[in-house]
Amino acid sequence: MTLEVTVIRDCDADRLPADGDFDRWAAVAADESDAVVAIRLVDEVESRRLNRVYRGKDRPTNVLSFPAELPEAVRAALASPPLGDLALCVPVVTGEAKAQGKPPAHHWAHLVVHGMLHLRGYDHVSEAEARAMESLEVRLLADLGIPDPYTTGN
Repeated sequence: MTLEVTVIRDCDADRLPADGDFDRWAAVAADESDAVVAIRLVDEVESRRLNRVYRGKDRPTNVLSFPAELPEAVRAALASPPLGDLALCVPVVTGEAKAQGKPPAHHWAHLVVHGMLHLRGYDHVSEAEARAMESLEVRLLADLGIPDPYTTGN
């Protein structure tokens, strides 16, 4: 499996994770096929705009996932088809980590893993889907040495 991750830094902020961190976090949640994913770091204005346009919610949010929608013939012709894009809102992610008493890197990793699972088709609309997705997140984060994000202060 080869996952190509491109990190686009559209938000000025200090002490953001390195590109290699984003690569590692995305890879742990990727499936076994070759794929390409773009991770865009945005500010609150852009996150709010994207959330309003694509989800109908007029507020910034921590992570948005945009799965690639390609015809199967196009996807099959590509050596490494796009899995999709993630938009992470820097101020929201850093603020949540602080408010939850979590190391920022742990929260960044959690949201990248969460977003990657959405790109792979996982969701949390129903209670059963949420339990399955959260369980997988906890297991994948444990593989990275990160404690359960759904318990306080981790």
